[in-house]
Amino acid sequence: MSISHFSVNACLLPICSLNGAAVTTVEGVGSTKTKMHPVQERIAAAHGTQCGFCSPGMVMSMYTLLRNTPEPSMEDIQEALLGNLCRCTGYRPIVDGFKTFCQTNDSTSILQESDDTFQADDFRLVDPTQDFIFPPELMKQSHQRMVFQGERIKWITPADLEDLLELKSQYPHAPLLAGNTTCYHGKTMQISKTVLSVKIHGDRITLSAACTLTTIKEKLEEAVKVLPEEKSEGLHALLETLGKVASKQIRNVASVGGNILSSNPKFDLCSVLAALGCSLTILSKDGSRKLNLTEGFFTAVGKTALKPEEVMLSVYIPYTKKWEFMLAFRQAQCRQFAFSIINCGMKVIFFEGTNVVKDLKIFYGGAGATLVSTRNASQQLVGRKWNDNLLTDACKLVLSEIHLPDTAHGGMVEYKKTLILSFFFKFYLHILQKLKAMGLNVAAVPPEYMSALTPLHSKLPQGQLSYQAVSVSQPLEDPVGRPNVHQSGFKHSTGEAIYYDDIPSIDGELFLVFVTSTRPHAKIISIDTTEALSMPGVVAFLSAKDVPGNNKRRWFHDMVELFIEEEVMCVGQMIGAIVAETREQARRAAQKVYVSYQDLEPVFFTIEEAINHQSFFSPQRKLERGDVDVGFETSDQILEGEIYMGGQEHFYMETQGVIAVPKGENGETDLFIATQHAAFAQEVVANALGVSFNKITCHVKRLGGGFGGKIMKIADISAAVAIAAYRTGRSVRCVLERGEDMLMTSGRHPFLGKYKVGFMNDGTIISADVTYYSNAGNTLDESQFIIEKALLHLDNCYKIPNLRGRGIMCKTYLPSYTAFRGFGGPQGLMVIESVINEVAAKCGLPAEEVREINMYRNESHTHFRQSFDASNMVRCWNECLEKASYYQRRQNIEEFNKQNRWKKRGISAVPIKFGIGFTKGFCNQGAALVNVYKDGSVLLSHSGTEMGQGINTKMIQIASRILKIPQSSIYIVETSTASVPNAIPSAASFGTDAVGMAVKDACENMMNRLQPIIEQHPKMSWEYWVRFVSFYCLKNSGYFLICYLIFFNRGPNTDVDWERSEGNAYFYFTFGVCCSEVEIDCLTGEHKNIRTDIVMDVGQSLNPTLDIGQIEGGFVQGLGLYTTEELKFSPSGVLITRGPSQYKIPTICDIPEQMNTSLLQNTSNPHAIYSSKGIGEPTVFFGCTVFFAIKQAIAAARKDVGLHDNFTLNSPATPEKIRLACADQFTQMVRCGKIH
Repeated sequence: MSISHFSVNACLLPICSLNGAAVTTVEGVGSTKTKMHPVQERIAAAHGTQCGFCSPGMVMSMYTLLRNTPEPSMEDIQEALLGNLCRCTGYRPIVDGFKTFCQTNDSTSILQESDDTFQADDFRLVDPTQDFIFPPELMKQSHQRMVFQGERIKWITPADLEDLLELKSQYPHAPLLAGNTTCYHGKTMQISKTVLSVKIHGDRITLSAACTLTTIKEKLEEAVKVLPEEKSEGLHALLETLGKVASKQIRNVASVGGNILSSNPKFDLCSVLAALGCSLTILSKDGSRKLNLTEGFFTAVGKTALKPEEVMLSVYIPYTKKWEFMLAFRQAQCRQFAFSIINCGMKVIFFEGTNVVKDLKIFYGGAGATLVSTRNASQQLVGRKWNDNLLTDACKLVLSEIHLPDTAHGGMVEYKKTLILSFFFKFYLHILQKLKAMGLNVAAVPPEYMSALTPLHSKLPQGQLSYQAVSVSQPLEDPVGRPNVHQSGFKHSTGEAIYYDDIPSIDGELFLVFVTSTRPHAKIISIDTTEALSMPGVVAFLSAKDVPGNNKRRWFHDMVELFIEEEVMCVGQMIGAIVAETREQARRAAQKVYVSYQDLEPVFFTIEEAINHQSFFSPQRKLERGDVDVGFETSDQILEGEIYMGGQEHFYMETQGVIAVPKGENGETDLFIATQHAAFAQEVVANALGVSFNKITCHVKRLGGGFGGKIMKIADISAAVAIAAYRTGRSVRCVLERGEDMLMTSGRHPFLGKYKVGFMNDGTIISADVTYYSNAGNTLDESQFIIEKALLHLDNCYKIPNLRGRGIMCKTYLPSYTAFRGFGGPQGLMVIESVINEVAAKCGLPAEEVREINMYRNESHTHFRQSFDASNMVRCWNECLEKASYYQRRQNIEEFNKQNRWKKRGISAVPIKFGIGFTKGFCNQGAALVNVYKDGSVLLSHSGTEMGQGINTKMIQIASRILKIPQSSIYIVETSTASVPNAIPSAASFGTDAVGMAVKDACENMMNRLQPIIEQHPKMSWEYWVRFVSFYCLKNSGYFLICYLIFFNRGPNTDVDWERSEGNAYFYFTFGVCCSEVEIDCLTGEHKNIRTDIVMDVGQSLNPTLDIGQIEGGFVQGLGLYTTEELKFSPSGVLITRGPSQYKIPTICDIPEQMNTSLLQNTSNPHAIYSSKGIGEPTVFFGCTVFFAIKQAIAAARKDVGLHDNFTLNSPATPEKIRLACADQFTQMVRCGKIH
C-alpha cells in the first residue's frame, strides 16, 4: 500500500470524509517549544511572514511538497503555493525561503555591506525522523458502510460500488459527494467517493468518476511520455487545462465526475472532454448505459441528463489519430486560480494528406447557461480548405450561432464575443503551423504572428535587494538598522501566534451573527423574529431598542446609527443580530429573521449618478496655486480628459471580529478585538453601553492584516457584540465570514478624476485644473480625510506653476467606503500621472521625458506651499532608471513590438512624493509604557497595533539600543487601552515615528533615573542595577525612582488652511521611483509582469528587511488595485464579488518574474526616529507602473492598425479592458453587430 500526502483547504473538507486518513496540521509539523521543521524555520528566517495569518497554510503546502518530492524543482514550488494567498509580503520572501530546498535555484541576491538578510547555509536540514509516520492501524481498516448522523444531515460512506448503487436507489435525490468543491444546500444525506483509478488501454484512457484531478494530471503526464504524438494530441490539451484548473489544494480533492456533473459553464473540463469525443458510463441498480458527453448532456445550470438514482462510473477518453488536432483555451480574470470567463475545446480532423476539413468540433463554456456547441457552423466548414477564407467565414458562422444577449449572466458580453473569435483565430494559426510542419502546401504563419501561439507563463520571482549596512563602528549588540527577523516570525510559521479567534471559548460563550439590510434604500416596515427565536440554541435577537446607551453617535456633522431603526441606506447595514449557543445556530436563525420594507427613491450607486443628482457630502475642498486660467491662455495645447479608478477590498486574511467578556461588576467589559484603533472602539462601545470609557478595556494582541479596514467599522461591530454580552451576561463572540465582511465593511473609494491641462509642445505643463469625485457611499466615514489626502498629493513630483484641485465626496446608496492603505494617495496620484502620460502622447514624447521636464528640483514648495528638498527624489529617479537599464530596455521593447503582432510589451517608470503622518497635528502622537521587573526583564507597551508591519520588532530594537540590554529581555504583550489610553490609530505610515519616539523618550528617561546607580557600579550588569534599585526603594522610600514609566510624544504640528491653500500638511515626505515592464496577449487581454525595479528613500532604515517587506507588499497590493481587483455590484446594489472565487487578489504567479528593491543609501531624515522614514503606504501607488506599462503595450497594438495613442483605459486594467482596447478585426466584427 502506498502512502500519499495531500495539501487541502480545510474549509472544503467535511470531517466525515477523513475516515481512514491521517491529518497533520501546522502544529504537528514542528514547534518553537520542541523542534521547528526546516520549512517553518526558513519561511520565518527569510522574512516571509508579516501579519502571519497565511503562514501556516504556506508551511503546510511546502511541507506536503517535501514529503512527496524531497528535492523539488522551482516549478513544483510554484504549483504547490499557487493556492495560497498572502496580502502582506508580496510573496517574494516566501519563495526565497522555500527555494533553499531546491538543488539549484535562482534566489534573490542581497547587495549590501554586511551579512545577508538570511544565511541559507545555517539552515537545519530536513530530518525524516521528525515527520510523523502513517498510523499502521489505519492501514488495517476494513471497507464497510459508515453512517454519521448530524442535526440536519445524514452522511453515509458506502462500503463498495454495489453498496453505493443500493443507497442511491434508496436515496435518489441525495447528492453524491466526492471533493466537496461544489456545495449543495438543502439536502439530507451525503455519500462519499468510492472507486479511484486511471486505466490506460490501447485505444483509450478510462478515468474513474471519483478520481481526483491531481491523480488524473499525474497519470496523464506519465502517459504522454510514452504515447506517440498523434495519440496524445488530445491528452496534451487536457493537461494544459488541468494545470490551470483551480489550485493544487483544490485539485487534490476535486473529482472529474464532480466537475462534469456540476454542470457549471465556468468549469473548464467539460468543453475539452466534449471536443475529445468522450463518453460516460452511467450506473444504477437496474443496470448501466453509455452517454456521449455533448452539449445535450447538460440540461441546465447544475443539472444533467442523469436520472436521480444514477451515478457516473467512469469517463472514456479516446486517443487522437494522425490528422486529428486538438487544442483547449481559457481566459479568466487572472492567469490561474480563477474561474474562466470563456473556455473552449476545439478539435479538427482532416482528410488524410490534405488540409480539407473532415470534421470539426467546437465547444464553449461561459458562452451560455450550459455548454455550447457550434454544431451548425462546424458542419458548414466540413469540406473546406484550412485557409484564410475559412477563417473569415468561420468567425462569422461561429459567432452567429452563439447567442449572447446584452443581459447575459456575468456580463462582459462584448469581451466574451471577442474571446470566442480570438480563440478560434489562435486555433487556426496553431493548426496552420502543424499542417505546414507535416509538409502540406499551406500558407506559412507570418513571423510576426508566431507570438499568438505561445501562452504567457510566469516563473517564480528572483531579484536583488540592496540596502546600506550599519556602520562598522556600531556595537554588535545594538540592533537598530539590522535586518532582524520579525519578532513573531517563528510563532507565525508554527501556528503558535494567537489571533482573537484563537482565544479559547469561555464557558457559556455565545455567538453573534448580524441581520443586515437587503435593500439599498427603503423604510423598515416590520421585523419578524418569531421563527428565528423558536429555533434550537437561539438566545436573543437584538436591535436598536435593546441598546442600553446610545444607538446613535456623532461623526463630524452627521449622526451615525448603530442598528438601523427606520430607513436603510444601503445593502449590508446592521438592522439587528441573532445571539445563539453556536455559530451555526446563530447563522441559521439570522436567515429566518424576516424584514419587511417599503422601497424608497432615489436609488443610485455610481459617481456619475451622484453628480446628476447633485448628491454630495460637505465640505468640498479646494487647493490652488498660481493663476490657472492665465496659464491656459499661455499654453501651446489644451487637453481635457478623465480617468476612473475602481475601488478595492481590503481582503485581509483575518476577517473582522471581536470577543466581548462582561466582568459582572460596574458595567465593566473586556474586548478582545481585531482593530487598528482600540481607543475609538472603546469610545463607541462605551457610548452604546452608556458607561464611561474606563469601564471598557480593549485588548489587541495582533491583527491578521489591517490595511486601514480595521479602524472604523470594527467599532460598530464591537458595540453590537458588547450589547449582546451586556444583555445576556455571557461572553459573546462574533467572527465575520468573508462574504459578510466584504458586504458590510466596504473598502477603498472609487474615484473619478476630470482634468483640463495646458502644456507646451516640449511637454512642459503650464496649467492644470483637476476635479476629484470620490464615491463615499451612504455615510461620511473617513471620506473627508481621503479626499483631502488626494488633493494634497495632486502635484506628486511635478512643479506645475498653475494648479487647481477640487475634491467632491459623492453620497450614494452603497456601504460607506473607508480607510485603505494609502488613504486617497493612490487615487489622487493616479490622476496626475495619467495627465503626464496623455501629455506625452500628445507631444509624441516618451512619458519619462515629460516627467523629467516637470519634476521638482532641490528646495521646492508644494502646491499648498509646504517646503521640501527634492534632491533625494531626483536621486531615486536617476538611480532607478540606471538600475533598471531603462533606456536600453525601452529600445528592446520597441524592437519586440515591431516583430510581434499579437504580443506587445510596455515599460513605465513613475516617481512618488508621499506625505507621512496625519494632517491634524493632534493625531501625530504616540505613547509608551515601560515596566522593569526585579529580574531585569522589561515589559514594553505602546499605542501602536502590530498588524504585520513589524512595529513591535522595531520598538524592541529601539528599546534594546537605549537600555543596552538584549532584545530577548524585552517583551510586548499586547496593545491595551488599560495600559496606554487615548491612542491614535495605527495608520498613515506614522506608527513607527510616533510610537518610536515615545519608546525612545521613555527608555532614555528610565536610563537617566538609573544613571546614579550605574555611575556608582559601572562594572555591574543591568540585572544588578535593577535589583539594587528595587531593594533600595523597598528599604528607603526616600530614594525616588520608579521602575515603570509612561511617556507621550506629541509629534509634529501639522495642519492645512483650506481657505488659503497653504499649510504644513506633513512632517516630511517619503520619496521613491518604480519601473515595471509587462507583456500583454493582445488576443485575450492577459498580461504578464516581467520585471519591477524599486528605489526608495527610507532615510536610515531601522530594519531593512521589514522596510523592504513593506515596500514589496505594498507594491503587490497596488498591483492588484490597478489590474486584477475589480468590485462588481448587482443592479440592486449588492456586492457580487464577495470572496476569493469572484474577487482576485494577486497570487504567486502574478508577481514580476524579476523584482529588484533598493533602499537609497547615504540619506537621512532629521524629522523622525533615528533618521528613518515611514514606508507602509507609499508603494501601493507603484502598482500604477504596471497599469501604465500595459497602456503603453496597448498603444503599440493600436498603432499596428493605425489608431492613435490617446484612448481611455480605466483602472483596474482587467483582461476585459485590455483586450477591448487592443482594437483589431475581431473587436471590429463584434462592434459592427455582425453577430447576435
